[in-house]
Amino acid sequence: MDALPTTLTDRFGRTVDYVRLSVTDRCDFRCVYCMAEDMTFAPKASVLSLEELEQVARAFVALGVRKIRLTGGEPLVRNNVLSLIGKLGALEGLAELALTTNGSQLHRLAPELKQLGVDSINISLDSLNARRFRQLTRHGNLDQVIAGIDSAAAAGFRRVRLNAVILKGRNEDEVTDLVDFARARHIDIAFIEEMPLGLIDEHDRALSMMSSDELRDLLLGHCILEPLGDPSGAAGPARYYRVPGEATKVGFISPHSHNFCHLCNRVRVTAEGRLLLCLGNEHSADLRAVLRAPDYTPQKLRQAIVDAMASKPERHFFDLDDEPQIVRFMNVTGG
Repeated sequence: MDALPTTLTDRFGRTVDYVRLSVTDRCDFRCVYCMAEDMTFAPKASVLSLEELEQVARAFVALGVRKIRLTGGEPLVRNNVLSLIGKLGALEGLAELALTTNGSQLHRLAPELKQLGVDSINISLDSLNARRFRQLTRHGNLDQVIAGIDSAAAAGFRRVRLNAVILKGRNEDEVTDLVDFARARHIDIAFIEEMPLGLIDEHDRALSMMSSDELRDLLLGHCILEPLGDPSGAAGPARYYRVPGEATKVGFISPHSHNFCHLCNRVRVTAEGRLLLCLGNEHSADLRAVLRAPDYTPQKLRQAIVDAMASKPERHFFDLDDEPQIVRFMNVTGG
């Protein structure tokens, strides 16, 4: 077998050095933009074991990946997930271990996550109104999530960021309040345009989607936002602004209105071991089949990842006026 590269490059010259690794498709919330209320989850036998997830992480780091973000579903509801986090936190060559969470478990786990090597945390927060928060998440307890945010802010992570999805007619009146909430805690916040993944009937995405430009306009007159330049592959897809004299950065992630595919440096691995080469396309490779083959070796897993880079598409095409081309929900996609 030929020697494997130490960096991952796709056919468009983009270097892939960031992996979003889903540890479960299950979640204790049912956010209206993420999944249906009555979900069918993957059979447990189909989900990668913690040992298999570690093998995948090690393979990517050996191929030059510098950042791994653990996602779900809700990653912190996975049984014994802290053992995996501790092993990944100690991986030589990994520059950043990040976590995306709904915050429901952070009030008790934030200090331990920091100790295990998690560098940064993204926490979903779409409303500061308890009743509305319950409606948007279907199961969430706002007080519990805020306690988790405060615990994370106090734990000493390199970075804590709130993620908010704003839906027209639902929570756009809270944009300034959410920014002020982040400013009071000296943490960042990013507003993310809703992505058309999975068939939902709870709302009409074409009518409810608010663009980043509309959200930025809502903040005009409330606070000064100094632009920090265009997105970069290293910093992620958000276009950030700083509030002068404050630590808080306000970001806007715009898969619809300001496509950033030319900067894409990431791939995703689902909880079932499917390597997704693009958020908005179905191009993928089956890593579970490699992991569970009788003749499995770490070298074969790395080779499968290298070979998959040839399938990474140039860009996605999201059209809110048509039925979604991607029928998998966000919890299956992996954050």
